[in-house]
Amino acid sequence: MRNALAVRAGERATFVGTFERMGSKRGWMGDQPTVLLKDIRTPAGELICDHLWFSLTKAFASLHLTPGDVVQFDARVREYEKGYKGRREDVYVAIERDYKLSHATKVRKVER
Repeated sequence: MRNALAVRAGERATFVGTFERMGSKRGWMGDQPTVLLKDIRTPAGELICDHLWFSLTKAFASLHLTPGDVVQFDARVREYEKGYKGRREDVYVAIERDYKLSHATKVRKVER
């Protein structure tokens, strides 16, 4: 669990992260592109979490990110459930609560 995010649940704040790579996730309309940011921190330098995945929104796509780029953005801390929620009996991953950053806005590159 991301404890530093848990204490900020519901809060909207500014964060800074380093772009690592692109990825994808499965969606109901096929694979959807994602962005991996690592070392998510507050602007003051407090480490919030080691990594987070974001959907590739227009704001992220417009930056033309390369590995190592530092990105600043505003986001809301949200709770979510993770784990397997299907009906297959041969697959078991316990459902847990975790925290993420959602609704990223004001996305921009900052100096390395």
